[in-house]
Amino acid sequence: MSPAEMLPEPELVIFDCDGVLVDSEPLSVDVLVRVLRAGGLDIAADEAMERFLGRSLKTTTEIIKAEYGLEVDDAMLETMRKDLYQRFQDELQAVAGVAVAVDKLKELGIATCVASSSQMERIRHSLEVTELLGKFEPHIFSATMVENGKPAPDLFLHAARAMGVRPEACMVVEDSPAGVEAAKRAGMRVFAFTGASHARHDRHIEALRTLEPDGMFDDMRELVHFVRREQKVAHAS
Repeated sequence: MSPAEMLPEPELVIFDCDGVLVDSEPLSVDVLVRVLRAGGLDIAADEAMERFLGRSLKTTTEIIKAEYGLEVDDAMLETMRKDLYQRFQDELQAVAGVAVAVDKLKELGIATCVASSSQMERIRHSLEVTELLGKFEPHIFSATMVENGKPAPDLFLHAARAMGVRPEACMVVEDSPAGVEAAKRAGMRVFAFTGASHARHDRHIEALRTLEPDGMFDDMRELVHFVRREQKVAHAS
């Protein structure tokens, strides 16, 4: 990526979904761990979080087979889907301040979209139960739309093309190391969000910091300040 002072004014903010828009990761990991244990693989929640955070279901199942020797079959996937959607329906909450942040971005003339490793059905379900779907529809992109999931840059580049914005004019909000890496590889500015319940421990924060994102924040209200800062830098260059 070019030096910050050479970047154009941001035109698009790309949000990850899980752990950025909705506080879903602890629920997702709990369901995953329970299904894997029923299938014969006893894996700790902390290990599952660290190993699979930010990765697509396809990539996750490939890792489970290659590194843990368990084939995740269709019955396990269906159990996981049903259990997860019920947990989302009963417990899922939007990240505090997201709706207000999106509205303020639109007031600034900044477009927004979602680019998530999750399948489209899950993304839409998550946003619907948290009353965020109307904030982003139809600009929602899933890793199922591209060949390679995060940490490959494919999904973010696909989203930028679909939105008609150059990568260098995009800002990405991510909570996972895989997502931060993907955004950097796409040539986009990336800001690591650490305000969701899974992201507040020191080990996770340090893993993000090591990747040198363009900023880190734990309160979604700060996002608008980052955008305004980038606008001022672009105007001054």
